[in-house]
Amino acid sequence: MTSLLLMILALGLMITIHELGHFLVARAFGVGIRKFSIGFGAPIIEWERQDIKYRISWIPLGGYVKMKGHDEDEEDSEDADPDELFSNKAWWKRALIAFSGPFANLLFGFLLFIIAFAMPQQMEDLSPVIFSAEGIWAEHFEAGDSLVAVNGEEVSGFNGFLIALYQSDEAELSYLRDDEQLSLKIDSSMRDSLLVSVRPQVSTRIGEVFSGMPAWRAGLKPKDIVLEVDSVAVNDWYDMRDRIINSPQGVVNLTLLRDDEIFSRQIVLEENIASDQGKMIGISQYFPISERVQYSPIEALQLGAYSTANFIVMNYRGLIQLVKRPSQLKNNLGGPVLMASMSAEIGRRGISSLMLFFASISLILMIMNLLPIPILDGGHIMFCFIEGIIGRPIPQRIQGILQQMGFILLISLMIFAFYSDFSKLIYRLIYTR
Repeated sequence: MTSLLLMILALGLMITIHELGHFLVARAFGVGIRKFSIGFGAPIIEWERQDIKYRISWIPLGGYVKMKGHDEDEEDSEDADPDELFSNKAWWKRALIAFSGPFANLLFGFLLFIIAFAMPQQMEDLSPVIFSAEGIWAEHFEAGDSLVAVNGEEVSGFNGFLIALYQSDEAELSYLRDDEQLSLKIDSSMRDSLLVSVRPQVSTRIGEVFSGMPAWRAGLKPKDIVLEVDSVAVNDWYDMRDRIINSPQGVVNLTLLRDDEIFSRQIVLEENIASDQGKMIGISQYFPISERVQYSPIEALQLGAYSTANFIVMNYRGLIQLVKRPSQLKNNLGGPVLMASMSAEIGRRGISSLMLFFASISLILMIMNLLPIPILDGGHIMFCFIEGIIGRPIPQRIQGILQQMGFILLISLMIFAFYSDFSKLIYRLIYTR
């Protein structure tokens, strides 16, 4: 219940930011405002200031800014100053007003990313022990070699070793083999080859189980150890992963160990729409090494910008794949219930992780609102651009029909999202041990 309330408050804040973007830009262009609402339905609380009604309503799944002349109703045409009517503004101003809400979510998400990265971070890493080496690197490394230092600076994990390797044009690597210390000089032309040819040791212990995914629905938990895949023993992550994603049946039987208890789960694989790497069950590697790091403000700004851009690109790629493969919609659609469950899990990792999650939600609101669906901001922007191209607005009757269709589509998606949430949670409750 606490996580659900936290999720509602967080969504309320992001919706407020979104609607405030519309509100401020509309006011800047001289559009009159009649109502500013957070939520839909009957108001919980309502007050009026400078002829604008402000309200917080019971259904926290959105909000709206009612502008004079937006719907061209009789009330607006009779008592409003023509200069305050939304419909009387140039098409590009109306497009900017529609865009300002998603843009506010973009800025808010970017800001949350920066703040989260500026806070102390608990960074996880893999052990700096070699599992395998290919190509020319097989001449230098053997399984079990332990990476010790780069240019005399001790490394604690494999990813830390790679980062240190890229910080200078030439690096001297120290590593141990059977208590014998060896060294190797690596210049910048060799680094990319090493990156793709040397793999660290990774156990079959599960690090994270992603909410809503098949492994999560089957009741798997972090730190479970996979012993067998389809009755074949697996000793490392690479073998386990290959057997799972290349399963010809689309279903895998996993034998797992948890707290000295061995149990089995049958899991139906799902298509991985984010990549071409076959299928997935939704688990990640276990990182045995953890260290505390603190980024400088400049580094936090850079990481925030990179994370924001990368998140947007990856989500639009995912949407394109969903359009191509609509059968995957149920598996990749989540609503408020699943988001609350995810926030509870992520919140246990600390405030910075929770802020990263909320930053992602803010960006998702931007991405979804910019879809060219009538009734969403993207649909309004589309109407405005069509008007700019053809030189006249789309007839209100046609806009009204398209918006009704968009509303029906949106409500259907919301119902489907709730159904998807509860069906996943039910499976999780059935199989959680």
